[in-house]
Amino acid sequence: MIPVTTLRDKKVALFGLGGSGFATARALMAGGADVTAWDDNPDSVMKAAAEGIPTADLRQIDWSVISVLVLSPGVPLTHPRPHWTVDLAHAAGIDIIGDVELFVRERRAHAPGCPFIAITGTNGKSTTTALVAHILRSSGRDAQLGGNIGTAILTLEPPKAGRFYVVECSSYQIDLAPTLNPSAGILLNLTPDHLDRHGTMQHYAHIKERLVAGSDIAIVGVDDSFGALIADRLERAGSKVTRISRRQVLANGFYAEGSRIIMARGGTGSEIANLDGIQTLRGSHNAQNAAAAIAACLAVGVSAAEITAGLKSFPGLKHRMQPVGRRGRVVFVNDSKATNADAAAPALSSYDRIYWIAGGLPKEGGITSLAPLFPRIAKAYLIGEAAPAFAATLGDAVPYEISGVLERAVMHAADDASKDDSPLSAVMLSPACASFDQYKNFEVRGDAFVSHVAALDGITMLIDSATGDK
Repeated sequence: MIPVTTLRDKKVALFGLGGSGFATARALMAGGADVTAWDDNPDSVMKAAAEGIPTADLRQIDWSVISVLVLSPGVPLTHPRPHWTVDLAHAAGIDIIGDVELFVRERRAHAPGCPFIAITGTNGKSTTTALVAHILRSSGRDAQLGGNIGTAILTLEPPKAGRFYVVECSSYQIDLAPTLNPSAGILLNLTPDHLDRHGTMQHYAHIKERLVAGSDIAIVGVDDSFGALIADRLERAGSKVTRISRRQVLANGFYAEGSRIIMARGGTGSEIANLDGIQTLRGSHNAQNAAAAIAACLAVGVSAAEITAGLKSFPGLKHRMQPVGRRGRVVFVNDSKATNADAAAPALSSYDRIYWIAGGLPKEGGITSLAPLFPRIAKAYLIGEAAPAFAATLGDAVPYEISGVLERAVMHAADDASKDDSPLSAVMLSPACASFDQYKNFEVRGDAFVSHVAALDGITMLIDSATGDK
């Protein structure tokens, strides 16, 4: 835990008692803050009170004595309208911040020189965050991994010299971190997302820009117009900018040529890494993720040799294009995190011969946007509520069966793939659907896929089927 000493003896209002909210309340109390916490869910308030966290309805407190409102990132700050606590804080003239801002203040107070890499973007954040942390750890460094990737940032070890922090930041977290100042900040890409919470694409992009604007080194993906404009704007303002691309040759920066990552300086490029044969980093989207990770690791003092070793041993992100088993020429891939068509596209574009398990609780638009990738699919195995609609979309373009449930789909896909004489084929769970018709969440669905694969005859598991780890 990181005790929040920068608010010692201050009165702090906290709203939002989910996982990160509880962690924040404990960290504030451990640092000596006088905390009053609340939530719109009475059960959460009761749980907090039972654990010794002081609670009170924030409508009833004296805001004139409150130093700061700490807001959970899931609570609306601006759109579709500010939460009622935000209105109260504005009326009292106090700052509204989140847990990432509390971390930033602790780092600044106790170990301002410890390396801090922050990652954001619409897509690829989690893979890039996990890859950076893996490279650092595999090189023997103390790397703390947290943030939006699933570990509350204030549950990490306290800042100290030589300790590295790798933090995934959502737009919600950035919006609540006004003094965010990473050693290296990564902005991977920008496409429309969370506009219900940010109002416009321009506002969403402006929030994302804050992360790299406050960085010592700004690493910016320039394959979309928003990223390209941000990189130019930061450079004109005097920031140190490193551009990354998976689609264009750069005069300066890091770009992908197939599986090769090229580092360019003054118009001259040289290969710094090659992803060929690294199953966990297949696809052009992962080339961009790797380019960003390489740039960030170089920026904080990691050698090219250490980076190369880390890339080769990267186990992948659990449930995201994760090779979990192999039988002959067939690899079994867990991409359960692909809960809509756009999220499934990277995995489907990374293999040439796919036995595709898809379906679940359908999302708007279905799988029509994936039609350009249908030639890669040898056969589809459809499960869950979406199966009839997906079958109608596939039509005569792709052979399919309605398997109904995941276990049957795995068995039939594995049997069909075993008869395929292609050099490499993939039995892939990439559902393009939510899981809630049959599973609690995508993690449970992915774990079930791994268990069904492990039960097949002749399988060599590439991960521990009990933990999902390599």
